[in-house]
Amino acid sequence: MGFAVETAKTSAGKIRRPVLFGDNGRSEVSYDIDAFHDKEGIVVEVEAGRGARGNAVYRDIVRTSLILDARYLALLLPIAYRHQSNGRQVSVAAFREARDQFDAIYASQRLRLPFEGVLLVGY
Repeated sequence: MGFAVETAKTSAGKIRRPVLFGDNGRSEVSYDIDAFHDKEGIVVEVEAGRGARGNAVYRDIVRTSLILDARYLALLLPIAYRHQSNGRQVSVAAFREARDQFDAIYASQRLRLPFEGVLLVGY
């Protein structure tokens, strides 16, 4: 389908996209992402388990905003992430929380995201 997809957590398997260039046009800052469609400028980030917590969505939004040629963000999150906390079962509505974050960003119009579109998928 035209996507370059991360195949492993090793350096060779990662998808790195440039953010900032330095001397002689060399990439000084780049970010690892889960997949990228070069022709369409689609960045795909999949958050699972612990990635659904700890402000991962904010990190994905900011980092993707800085990636060269990123026109679209596809963000995949679990509908619910269940884990143990202090001996009790906790359920986090990761998809709903992310949707609420995007709704707030777009409704307030104070933070302008550089994307032509955002696709949020709950799984």
